[in-house]
Amino acid sequence: MDKTEQLLRELTEANGISGHELDVRRIMARELKPLTNRVEHDKLGSVMGVKRGTADNPRVMVVGHMDEVGFMVREINPDGYIKFLPIGGWWGHVALGQRMKILTSKGPVLGVVGSKPPHILTPAEREKVIDPKEMFIDVGVGPKFDVKKKLGIKPGDPIVPDSKFTILGNPGMYMAKAFDNRMACAVVVDVLRNFKATKHPNTILGAASVQEEVGLRGAQTLSHIADPDLCIVVDTGIALDVPPETTKKTERLGGGPSILLLDFHMIPNTRLRDFIVQTAEQKKIPYHFSTMTGGSTDGGRIHISRAGVPTIVVGPPVRYVHSHNAIMNRADYDNTVKLITEVIKKLDKKTVDSFTSL
Repeated sequence: MDKTEQLLRELTEANGISGHELDVRRIMARELKPLTNRVEHDKLGSVMGVKRGTADNPRVMVVGHMDEVGFMVREINPDGYIKFLPIGGWWGHVALGQRMKILTSKGPVLGVVGSKPPHILTPAEREKVIDPKEMFIDVGVGPKFDVKKKLGIKPGDPIVPDSKFTILGNPGMYMAKAFDNRMACAVVVDVLRNFKATKHPNTILGAASVQEEVGLRGAQTLSHIADPDLCIVVDTGIALDVPPETTKKTERLGGGPSILLLDFHMIPNTRLRDFIVQTAEQKKIPYHFSTMTGGSTDGGRIHISRAGVPTIVVGPPVRYVHSHNAIMNRADYDNTVKLITEVIKKLDKKTVDSFTSL
């Protein structure tokens, strides 16, 4: 494994649902420290490395969120089954029958989301998508087993998918949980690595936010302490190159980074968008456009912080986000790092001011 693969493995295998990002935060602080002049944090848990260039301004923030979608223990029923709540967006179909880890004060406890065998399903049950709130986790105990005392499971404990980072048969393809959005955390680190010995006419803020999946909460507090003049949000594009219309979609693995035209909470700064497209074309970096009318990113909070921040969302397309195993193409990841690096090289004060001038 190279450095990027090692970092992706460590980040994706770390456990950190929204509100429980400490393990990921420690990895990011460790990686940011040698690449920046100082590391700062807010009181919600977001972290940021500050790297001064040849000028203090503009302050250019590159940010990915640390939290992953998961679950939380709601209650333990008398027979020892664990009822849970979704943290972040889940479609019921992807959770049934999956291995889970309940993270307790005594260590992780493995279990499986219970599912009925197809032999006993009624016709109505076969057509129903079960709400995760109706599901349960079986940790292999019986009615007389004291789950709380012996296993340490209690209400409020976080639950994450039991999934490992895997390099697939095609070595340019990776599979893991939490690519949304630990991939972006790795991008932030790799962009800063590119500037370790390269001049830049600005101050780079390499950041990682918390609680994006439950309402973009960390982005609000992070943007307050960062006070950026411009922000590049790194987040996953949604790859659509799957059956039945695999050849008809531009949002496909191998298509280069996605440039978001709009989402539910943000229309990006159009001059910044055009500047990024121009840079991609000049450097012959593949890219494509995408839209997301049913979701949003940290940009939704950052672009309206303080007096407003020119903001754009860029990131590689990923298949099967918000599931136990997503798939990403390494070339798309590398081109995302390359595009953001090339853009930052050109972001001096005059250029950044031009994005909001009359």
